[in-house]
Amino acid sequence: MALELTDQSFDQEVKEFDGVVLVDFWAPWCMPCKMQGPIVEDVAKELADNDKVKIAKLNVDDNKDKAGEFQVMSIPTLKIFKNGEAVEDMVGLQSKEVLLEKLNEHSK
Repeated sequence: MALELTDQSFDQEVKEFDGVVLVDFWAPWCMPCKMQGPIVEDVAKELADNDKVKIAKLNVDDNKDKAGEFQVMSIPTLKIFKNGEAVEDMVGLQSKEVLLEKLNEHSK
């Protein structure tokens, strides 16, 4: 299952993590986010055994500080962080295949 992030837990879970983190910036009222959610959960299940990859979600309505810090203007926005640094941005609905490919690319 994807890790639920907050403004308070973000730095510890993402910025201080030695590895790759996919963060899904979403909101409960957003239709494309509702479509993206199960895809993100599938990716989380598939990569659950990999201790160098985390899959996480951040509700932008409840956590405006981090959404603002990373200039999230449209949702869903998916960002990949490697060793605490943002290395990839994707805006809009993304397929499971694209997410797995990007995570694999950044995990090397």
